[in-house]
Amino acid sequence: MTINPGRPPAPAAPAAAAAARPSVIQLVFREKGALYAAYIPLLSDGGLFVPTTREYRLGEDIYLLLSLPDDPQRYPVAGKVAWITPANASGGRTQGVGVRFPADEKTRLLKLKIEEILGTSIQSSKPTQTV
Repeated sequence: MTINPGRPPAPAAPAAAAAARPSVIQLVFREKGALYAAYIPLLSDGGLFVPTTREYRLGEDIYLLLSLPDDPQRYPVAGKVAWITPANASGGRTQGVGVRFPADEKTRLLKLKIEEILGTSIQSSKPTQTV
């Protein structure tokens, strides 16, 4: 999995009027195993774990540009931080955030695509980076 954090271009507004912009993270899954480790089926609309050392707050907007294994298309996802795994978490868990997918039709189809890629492994008892 490759992660490339970035920022969207600055809006054409005076600096004093510009609000904090959500972060944009490119999340590239080259292998099904990495996607399995990051996918969050417990969230009703789906979600992904994003390893990051950046500080986030619950409910904060976060934009993902998601690439799936063997799929040249990139999928934009406007999610929200649903949980935070802090640095030095117990059990040696990776620092990062769980991003909840929005409840829209486009993202519902993305969730189905992820679940199709994962197939029966989604019911595996193999540990993941998620809750």
